[in-house]
Amino acid sequence: MKHLISMADLTHDEVVELLDMAEDLKEKRLRGKVTDLLKNKSLGMIFEKSSTRTRVSFEVAMCDLGGHGLYLNPRDMQLGRGETVSDTSEVLSRYLYGIIARVYSHETVKQLAEHSSIPVINALSDKEHPCQILADLLTIREYKTKLSGLKYAWVGDGNNVCNSAIIGCALMDMEAAVACPPGYEPDEDIVELARELGGNITITNDPAEAAKDADIIYADVWVSMGDEDEREKRLKDLAPYQINSELVEQAKPDVIVMHCLPAHRGEEISAEVMDGPHSVVFDQAENRLHAQKALLLKLLA
Repeated sequence: MKHLISMADLTHDEVVELLDMAEDLKEKRLRGKVTDLLKNKSLGMIFEKSSTRTRVSFEVAMCDLGGHGLYLNPRDMQLGRGETVSDTSEVLSRYLYGIIARVYSHETVKQLAEHSSIPVINALSDKEHPCQILADLLTIREYKTKLSGLKYAWVGDGNNVCNSAIIGCALMDMEAAVACPPGYEPDEDIVELARELGGNITITNDPAEAAKDADIIYADVWVSMGDEDEREKRLKDLAPYQINSELVEQAKPDVIVMHCLPAHRGEEISAEVMDGPHSVVFDQAENRLHAQKALLLKLLA
């Protein structure tokens, strides 16, 4: 693995290796044990979209590992004045040890990787969000002690996080049940790829069917950055797909409820569920740090 652009860039064994590393790094951080394996190494962090968890977790990760995270806003770079992605990537490769990119178009991060001699990490694109899924798999394993054989239910918009989750489930032998309104399904090529990887993937329009006997139920916002013009339509179409107490009752008694945040309480998830005993959303958020530290060590150390 040279880059992480898609969850499909990983194998089952590589995911296990990263989760084991993340678990070890998390335990060491809790004990105050530090490492400087990335000492004097700089990570370029390109952000076309606003961010809380991604920016802070990657900056802290580099600091914890002895390195430095350099925030790069395209409006402050020549990218904002028309320099090509390929030329930018060629230049940044001469200065940095790695690049992360949180971008609108998946093509941007693909071009960065294609023209880069250093590792490139997709920190979110319109197609995938692999960093989130690594943190989610770490969280699930912490609560369930395993991944294989679990049922993962996605309820809502089949978006970029959903795409990466489907591949992640296929890699880790987890059943994925995705409930979306017509027209909001995950990308067909992603579903096909996950099935080629051996994934047990179900796409349905019925949230109760997806949630039935689930070990994990997952929500994400209904109106993502870039979808604001469709807000009213999305809220109407997705209203029956809220994760609330009634839906949680369809799942196993020990189900965990996940959300990649930020959340719109009262839309895709009820406040009662988000603050309730099944919710692990803030553990997920924390685990972004630990999973990404493992990824940075794997690619940059």
